[in-house]
Amino acid sequence: MLIYGFQDVLSWVQLALNVYAAVMLVDAAVRREDAYRAADKQTKGMWLIFLAVATALLALFPMMSFLPLIGLVAVIVYTVDVRPAIKQVSGGGRGPRRGGSSSDGPYGPYNGGR
Repeated sequence: MLIYGFQDVLSWVQLALNVYAAVMLVDAAVRREDAYRAADKQTKGMWLIFLAVATALLALFPMMSFLPLIGLVAVIVYTVDVRPAIKQVSGGGRGPRRGGSSSDGPYGPYNGGR
């Protein structure tokens, strides 16, 4: 009984990881090619191949085998290393998260006339 419950949880985890790998593949596809070179990372085509293979490995093999772990490592490396570097180079991020606050004007923060 416990084994079947564990398999259900593991199948949901595998589905979530597969969806996440597919989202990172789409994210890599919409980024500009020159941003990869400016961030001194591999080329866009290389990362698309890495992430496509990772998505396929996560979809085709059970999570308890070795191959999906290789794919998961590729997705994690893209998520924590390549993606932030590309966002920084290309001026990614929107709104207040880019470093200022919502009260910033063109010459600095607006303090309400104080």
